[in-house]
Amino acid sequence: MTMVAFPWGIGDDGRTALIDRGRHVRDLIELVLFTSPGERVNRPTFGSGLLQAVFGPSSDEVSATAQMLVQSSLQQWLGELIEVEAVAVEHVESTLNVTVQYVIRADRERRIENFVRGV
Repeated sequence: MTMVAFPWGIGDDGRTALIDRGRHVRDLIELVLFTSPGERVNRPTFGSGLLQAVFGPSSDEVSATAQMLVQSSLQQWLGELIEVEAVAVEHVESTLNVTVQYVIRADRERRIENFVRGV
């Protein structure tokens, strides 16, 4: 199944860029992870708050809180599309690494994706 790419763009063929379901779901997960609540005017609770959580002192408690933020946000916003199996959040110097293991509900495809963001 193909879907319109987000953000919208023009493909190599000069038409609207399309992506497959797996890439679409990955893009949705990234959108939830790195959007801060309050950032969207018409959906003020959308996002995970992950970026704010990592600016505190590094500790086991902060890491556990970040993992719970990610897991609960993905469940809230994408629970109809995916089943989250595991989340790992690692903050190393100025880089945030998030690994999400999930199953796409539509075709039961299991995936592991790594998301990296400089903070």
